[in-house]
Amino acid sequence: MDAPTTTSADNGTSGENGANNGGGGWFTPRKRGASRPGPHPEGGAAGEDGEGRIAPPTRPVAAIRPVGTGAERAAATPPYGNSPGPQRPAPEARVPQARAPYEHAPYTPVYGGAPEAPAPEAPASHHAYSEPQQPAHASAAHEQQSNASPDAILVRRTMAEVGPVADKVTSYFYALLFVRHPELRSLFPAAMDTQRDRLLKALLTAAEHMDNTAVLVDYLQHLGRGHRKYGTQPAHYPAVGEALIGALSRYATTTWDDEAEAAWVRTYTTISQIMIDSAAENELHAPAWWHAEVVSHDLRTPDIAVVTVRPDQPYPFLAGQYTSLETPWWPRIWRHYSFAGAPRSDGLLSFHVKAVPAGWVSNALVHHARPGDVLRLGPPAGSMTVDHTTDNGLLCLGGGTGIAPIKALVEDVAEHGERRPVEVFYGARTDHDLYDIDTMLRLQQSHPWLQVRPIVDGKAQLPDAVREYGPWNEYDAYLSGPVGMIRSGVHALTGVGIPFERIRHDSLEELVAAAD
Repeated sequence: MDAPTTTSADNGTSGENGANNGGGGWFTPRKRGASRPGPHPEGGAAGEDGEGRIAPPTRPVAAIRPVGTGAERAAATPPYGNSPGPQRPAPEARVPQARAPYEHAPYTPVYGGAPEAPAPEAPASHHAYSEPQQPAHASAAHEQQSNASPDAILVRRTMAEVGPVADKVTSYFYALLFVRHPELRSLFPAAMDTQRDRLLKALLTAAEHMDNTAVLVDYLQHLGRGHRKYGTQPAHYPAVGEALIGALSRYATTTWDDEAEAAWVRTYTTISQIMIDSAAENELHAPAWWHAEVVSHDLRTPDIAVVTVRPDQPYPFLAGQYTSLETPWWPRIWRHYSFAGAPRSDGLLSFHVKAVPAGWVSNALVHHARPGDVLRLGPPAGSMTVDHTTDNGLLCLGGGTGIAPIKALVEDVAEHGERRPVEVFYGARTDHDLYDIDTMLRLQQSHPWLQVRPIVDGKAQLPDAVREYGPWNEYDAYLSGPVGMIRSGVHALTGVGIPFERIRHDSLEELVAAAD
C-alpha cells in the first residue's frame, strides 16, 4: 500500500452508511418512479437498442455530486480550486453538500488535442502471488462467507447477473456516458475497440474486492495515480458513476432494486474517493507524465526491439517495476512495458518490445520509432521487486520479453553488493527467440552467484526444468512472461513447495492483453 487510507475511504463498504442517512457521497439513490430528462429527443437516457437507436434505461439513473479530497488532506492542504463541476441533484432526494474537488494543475498534451479520458490501467496483481479473483458467477459462494458485508452481497449478486451479458453492459455504459456527456467522447481514443472493456472492468474489479481493504485500496490508489496521465479531473467521476449505475440497472433485471442501487452508490462513492485522494496526493510531488526522447533503437530480431529513452526530468522507479507508454502515432493509447534494467546514473530507461499481430503500440515502437522521437511515460507501478531485508535466493522465470524485468532484478542484486544466489530460467520458443541471452551470460560471467539456464520449447519445458533443479526452500520466486507461462510456472513452483506468499509476478490476463 502506497499511502494510508483516508477517512473517506470507508464511507459505505460496511453496509451501515445508507445513502439517505445524510452521509457524504457522490450519489443519492433516486426514488423508484422519479425520472430525469435525458439528452435523447424522446426524453430517455443514452443507450442503444437492438436496432441501433438510443433507448431509455429501464430505471432512473442515480443523481451524483462530485467530492473532493479526503478531510484530513483538505485540512492540511488548500485545494487548487473550488469549482464543483457539473451537478445533478436528484428530485425528492436530499443531497449532502459536496466538498470542493481538487482542480488538477493543467498539463499540455505533448501531441496536442484534448487530454485523455478516465480510462483505467489494466488490473495487475502488484503483490506476492495470490489466488486469482473469482468470477462473478461464483458470487453465491461469496454470500456464504460470514465476513461478507451486506453491500458486498448485493454488489456480487448484480455482477453475477450481468456477467453473461457483459458486452451489452459495456456498450450501454459507453452509450450513456457519451450521449449524456458528449464532451467526454473526444477524450477517449478514436478507436474504442482498443480499450473498450477497460474502464468498466476496472470498476467491477474494484467492486469485487470491496471487502478486502488492503487489496482494494492498493489497487485503487494505483488507478488514481495512473489516471492523472489521461487528464482525469474529479468532475469526470460523477459522469462515469452515473453511466455505471444506468448500465447495471438496465441489465440486472432480476437483482436490481432500491437496496442494490444504494449498495452500488456507496461502493462507487468509496471507489472514486480513494482514487481522487490518491491522485491529489501524487500531484503534490510528481508530474502526470514524463516526456521521453528515444536515444537508441536496437532491433534484436525482426519483431523485437530494445528501445532506450531519456526522460525530460528524473524518473524514480525500482528494478522489477513497469510503466505505461504512449507513442505519437497512436495518441491516447497506452500500453505497459517493464523496465529492462535497474535505475542508471545517466537516467536512461530501456524497454524490450515485441511486435504482436495487430498491436498498435508495439508495432509502432518496433517498426517506426527512431532516435529523436518523443514518447510519453506514465508513473511507475508494480511490486515485483527485490526484498533486500532478507538473504533468500531469487528464483527467476522469464519468458520471451519477460526477461527484461528479470535482468533488472539481477542488476539490482549486483548493485546492492549482495552475494545471494540468483537462478534465472530464460524460456523461449526457439533459439532465435533468446534475443538477450548474450547479455544474461555476460552477467553470469561477472557474478559467480548468478546461474542462467536457457530453456527452449521442444527441447525442454520450463516447469519441468524448474522441478529438475533445486531445492528451492530458501528462494523467493519471480515470474514474468506470457499468461500461460505464469500459470504453469506458479503450478510448478507450488508443486515443489514454494508458498504462494513467496511467488511474485505482475502479469494477469488483463495486463498482458493490454501490452500490445
